[in-house]
Amino acid sequence: MTTAVGVGQIRNLEIAALAWISAHRDDFALDDDAFTADGQVDLTWKPLGELAQTCVSVRRRTPPSDPLHACVSDLLAFAWQQTGKGELFLRLQQLEPFATYPLEVYSVFAGAGFRHAGYEAAAATVARTRGWRLTEQEPTRRLGLLNAERRSGIHRQERPAQALSRTWLGGLPEPWAFERTAGYALTHVVFHLTDWGRTAQDVPEDLAAYLADWLPPWLDTCLDAGLWDLAGELLIVAASLPDPPDTAMLQDAWNRLARAQLDSGAIPLTASDTTAEPDPGFVHCYHSTLMAAFAAAQSVDLLTRGPDGPGLGAEDIRNRYDGQGVPR
Repeated sequence: MTTAVGVGQIRNLEIAALAWISAHRDDFALDDDAFTADGQVDLTWKPLGELAQTCVSVRRRTPPSDPLHACVSDLLAFAWQQTGKGELFLRLQQLEPFATYPLEVYSVFAGAGFRHAGYEAAAATVARTRGWRLTEQEPTRRLGLLNAERRSGIHRQERPAQALSRTWLGGLPEPWAFERTAGYALTHVVFHLTDWGRTAQDVPEDLAAYLADWLPPWLDTCLDAGLWDLAGELLIVAASLPDPPDTAMLQDAWNRLARAQLDSGAIPLTASDTTAEPDPGFVHCYHSTLMAAFAAAQSVDLLTRGPDGPGLGAEDIRNRYDGQGVPR
């Protein structure tokens, strides 16, 4: 892998995206809706968990001396504080003992070393029940829950391969069957298999070969359609495979995603989100901006340690950019 993809351009996109996320930190804060039985989880715990996961993933791929490492570490600490340093997961356990989302969010923090012994004990107790083990879930969600349990120290006999075989991607479907819902399903299968891009070797050979063939045209299709959020997730997958796609495909994808980035640093979910309103607002930008930052960090790390050449080293990146994305 060479530097032709333009590490500096990807880096600039990441810096701007994280600046927007930092500026909107308070929009990720939990409110009273997070603790009502009929609360909107997708507008409370889900954004906070996604912020935490992005920060964990970016920090893992960013040298400690890099200013972005400090940026995402600060955001991760903020997210952990929002949970009462884990105490609020116990409150959720009392409200919804068999809900899986508390453990899924908690596992992000646990994987980064932020743990709460009381919640883990309570979650482990529920996880031993038949009610928990027999909860019916879509296979992709099941795969994610198994990963969340592993991160949190809960182990069951069910193996990930069992859930994987029942997912859309695991069945190696006809490539023309790809559409938006399938796209999000397949990206999350890869996220769960690789622990969010950490272990590329855990992608089975048949899936890796299938994605090597079909990920490039699927990504191109999403970019043509202005599906910036899904395109960002597919770029994460591209940088999480044992054999990443060629640089020409990545160059084109990053050029197009960079053009979609707003002056604020945000990236809208879709091109249509900016048709009527130049600033679509937090709800229509936060996830796609997080995914773009995650994809950028994963890609920069890949390109600086590429197997086909020395690439642009992390030290060179810090020397060329001053922490604000401005070339020295």
